[in-house]
Amino acid sequence: MQTHPRSLLVIIAEAALERALVRAAREHGAQGWTISDVRGGSEGGTREASWEADRSIEMKVVCEDAVAQRLAEYLIATYGEHYGLTLFVSEVGVFRPRKF
Repeated sequence: MQTHPRSLLVIIAEAALERALVRAAREHGAQGWTISDVRGGSEGGTREASWEADRSIEMKVVCEDAVAQRLAEYLIATYGEHYGLTLFVSEVGVFRPRKF
């Protein structure tokens, strides 16, 4: 079965940003997304989700590369300095390109 190239933009952020992330994804052309509650840590600290302000989410957006780039640039410029925010992108192949 043939696949079609798309980008997978993964956004890990403070849960307080969830509504803003969804709004930004829509405004930048994403047709869909998936959001999960996550926990993790780094040299900068640990987010264990033991209280509301310590919760993190992971948002996955499969989309055209241009959409992923515009969305990532907007999120970094708008939230990167004041919120816990990690973004990465990878190339994926999708089977139903009209969905993305």
